[in-house]
Amino acid sequence: MNAVREPESKFIKLRCPKCKNEQIVFGKCATSVKCLVCDKVIAEPSGGKAKVKARVLEVLQ
Repeated sequence: MNAVREPESKFIKLRCPKCKNEQIVFGKCATSVKCLVCDKVIAEPSGGKAKVKARVLEVLQ
């Protein structure tokens, strides 16, 4: 019997420090993620997990 592995990557709900907009981003982003409202960079790629530059509100399953 083959066991089904759970994915290690998650989605993260962030709050922009500038405009307080809440946004969901992928935990292992490949490009910079900007806030949809004020255009501030809230997550940057780092070769693995994203380097988060905003407040993490929740990690989604």
